[in-house]
Amino acid sequence: MEEELKCPVCGSLFREPIILPCSHNVCLPCARTIAVQTPDGEQHLPPPLLHSRGSALSSGGSDHADKLSLYSETDSGYGSYTPSLKSPNGVRVLPMVPAPPGSSAAAARGAACSSLSSSSSSITCPQCHRSASLDHRGLRGFQRNRLLEAIVQRYQQGRGAAPGSSAAAAVAVCQLCDRTPPEPAATLCEQCDVLYCAACQLKCHPSRGPFAKHRLVQPPPPPPAPSEVASGSPGAYPTCPEHEMENYSMYCLSCRTPVCYLCLEEGRHGKHEVKPLGAMWKQHKMVWDQINHCTLKLRQSTGLMEYCLEVIKENDPAGFLQISDALIKRVQVSQEQWVKGALEPKVSAEFELTLDSEPLLQAIHQLDFIQMKCRGPMPPVPLLQLEKCCTRNNSVTLAWRTPPFTHSPVDGYILELDDGDGGQFREVYVGKETLCTIDGLHFNSTYNARVKAFNSSGVGPYSKTVVLQTSDVAWFTFDPNSGHRDIILSNDNQTATCSSYDDRVVLGTAAFSKGAHYWELHVDRYDNHPDPAFGVARASVVKDMMLGKDDKAWAMTEGGVCKGATVGVLLDLNKHTLTFFINGQQQGPTAFSHVDGVFMPALSLNRNVQVTLHTGLEVPTNLGRPKLSGN
Repeated sequence: MEEELKCPVCGSLFREPIILPCSHNVCLPCARTIAVQTPDGEQHLPPPLLHSRGSALSSGGSDHADKLSLYSETDSGYGSYTPSLKSPNGVRVLPMVPAPPGSSAAAARGAACSSLSSSSSSITCPQCHRSASLDHRGLRGFQRNRLLEAIVQRYQQGRGAAPGSSAAAAVAVCQLCDRTPPEPAATLCEQCDVLYCAACQLKCHPSRGPFAKHRLVQPPPPPPAPSEVASGSPGAYPTCPEHEMENYSMYCLSCRTPVCYLCLEEGRHGKHEVKPLGAMWKQHKMVWDQINHCTLKLRQSTGLMEYCLEVIKENDPAGFLQISDALIKRVQVSQEQWVKGALEPKVSAEFELTLDSEPLLQAIHQLDFIQMKCRGPMPPVPLLQLEKCCTRNNSVTLAWRTPPFTHSPVDGYILELDDGDGGQFREVYVGKETLCTIDGLHFNSTYNARVKAFNSSGVGPYSKTVVLQTSDVAWFTFDPNSGHRDIILSNDNQTATCSSYDDRVVLGTAAFSKGAHYWELHVDRYDNHPDPAFGVARASVVKDMMLGKDDKAWAMTEGGVCKGATVGVLLDLNKHTLTFFINGQQQGPTAFSHVDGVFMPALSLNRNVQVTLHTGLEVPTNLGRPKLSGN
């Protein structure tokens, strides 16, 4: 429970907790550090300016820029944004304002609360990140969580009393140690019900083989002092009468008695069948469930019997006959339920019966069902129409027809394609059509295709194999279907801008998983330091934030981008790298390495930027390397 009593900002137990409107809690002193204060002169600034980059605010004075940069939403460079000011628990905080000389701490806290209430202020929940505005009372306007405060006090009192107890001073010892005295126990196996020290656990109970599924837990509280055992304390460990220093650990099925491990090694139980004591205890504990079930049934049956006796006492034959049939039926049902539910033995929870149907399902899927009827002629070999077979970008189109003057019926066709790397063929289409287009193939790859026909008599032979080569370079545009709704596309979806001051993401229509690919983006308009981001992303990237702020995108921002600049993106999936260029010059070293998977060209921008996409470019080999300067 201790984690529930800790403040998400400071990581310590709550002090004067207050309840935020989102129902989460935070310390009142910590709330002062995460409350954002907006001076009156900044209340009328447009919202985009308040959430823009710190570099765009530098003209408004150093203090002004410093305040707003504390809660800026973006950052330059590659990858995700990392705030510079954090609490120990990872929550961004504001620097504490030192109290004036000579003032008390209470006066300083009062001044902080009054300063927050004197201007437009807000506080963001460190757990759900929802913001709430403060009224004229400031943080004192939020309710105090007195129930949580009382729980914290009780928890602290209980934790302070624990070290002084006698149980904390005792230590449970290993049951398999050869040393004298035995080492303190580090773990307890729930299945074996044996205490192990660290060394004996590694030697006698490794976490592999038949012990792999055993559960190791912290050892329970140790047995009480002898005086407590004599008084009949319920927590005492029973010891073996023949070996006084050893606790029971196993159960002998032959003698029906608990034994210790010395009884198995030295005594008469060495050749008997034994089971772990804990497992047998759980199995025999089922009797308590049986007793509880019988008690419930007995209570129900007793109530029905008392009701029947009261009915019999009544001297009203007509009234009795009205309910007698239903009453007799209730008694019979109750008797049947008692015999069936209460007296039948329960199945032990130790036995988990499962049916493994996977081999059967695999065998069913591999069966070939043959319709037993008169076999007709087999279907003919389809003829590929090479004049209609073509490739476009990373798509291939194939066409075929049945031979002329054939009388064999054809119910459909099966089109097969290899993996573009000389691998096995796989089915890509089954149906009656004679024209098929396959999208999403690898660029600059050679594919082999073939087709066969089938009818009620079976499957005919394959056609000749046709070889198709996909495009060396990728031609694509911005995708109007996957982009954010604020994105505005023009010029046949090759030019993009935005209607919002916030950053929005648009993807390309191509997806890459193999080969090297290069494309360029020309910056047509660049006003007020808008900070666009260029790169690649997964199809599931978040579309309403700057590219690179989540783990689904890899992007470049800033780096000398201005109006008229040309940004080049080189995605080399053979080397698994992503590199950026501006006006033909490489921007620093390789931006990202270990790039693996399926990626789509991506761009984020706002209404102050307009970008035109240029594709179908070959991978450059003579682009400028990074410029180095030195003496």
